[in-house]
Amino acid sequence: MIRAGVFGAGGRVGKLLIEDLRHESEISLGAVYVRNELNFSIDPSVLVTNDMATLLKGSDVIIDFSLPEATQVLLEQAIEHPKPLVIGTTGLDTHQMNLLKTASESMPILYATNMSLGVALLNQLVHMASKTLDGFDIEIVEQHHRHKKDAPSGTALTLAHSAAAGRNLDLDAVRVSGRNGNIGERTKDEIAVMALRGGDIVGRHTVGFYNDGEFIELHHTATTRNTFSKGAIRAAKWLAGKPNGLYSIQDCLELA
Repeated sequence: MIRAGVFGAGGRVGKLLIEDLRHESEISLGAVYVRNELNFSIDPSVLVTNDMATLLKGSDVIIDFSLPEATQVLLEQAIEHPKPLVIGTTGLDTHQMNLLKTASESMPILYATNMSLGVALLNQLVHMASKTLDGFDIEIVEQHHRHKKDAPSGTALTLAHSAAAGRNLDLDAVRVSGRNGNIGERTKDEIAVMALRGGDIVGRHTVGFYNDGEFIELHHTATTRNTFSKGAIRAAKWLAGKPNGLYSIQDCLELA
């Protein structure tokens, strides 16, 4: 039985991970990390700790849905105590991404801005459409609940990378986030990413390809956060025992 450690246990997805792991036969909840104390009950056999090294040593694989600063601390500690890591934290900066890549030299790490099967497939479709529909304008719109801290979402940026890769473009050179004022006409290679926030929207992403006379829009809507927790559990089972390296959700789902 694989022992999973949950980092970010008090968060929305963290709580769902704890619940969903109860129904698994190949993997179980072994430990949770909390900064102060849990505000909900948990099986007394589960290790509850605020010591990162203890969490790592008491788990076979760690699942992390936290904040960028917390993920950075996890990676720094994991370098000292290597352990397979499934990381779903979004909004990582350049330093944190470089740290993640460095850590993957010492342990297997699966990093994904979205753990759902549907979004993994959507990225494949976006890459294909971008490559095929040469000359079509590309616009990405993402919608999330009012409490989401990063914008655009990590998923939207990953979709933008897929679109840019389909046309051999450098996303940093062509990405536009929102538009304001007199900006002139849309440029040919521009990939716009718009973020909307409101209510309790779990997540909705639309990638549109627009041309004179026709357009195609690809949509993905998450109706429950269990989509992410169950995807992360599937990834954790797949990652346990893998060689050191940096993996994607496409690798896990054999879509790469």
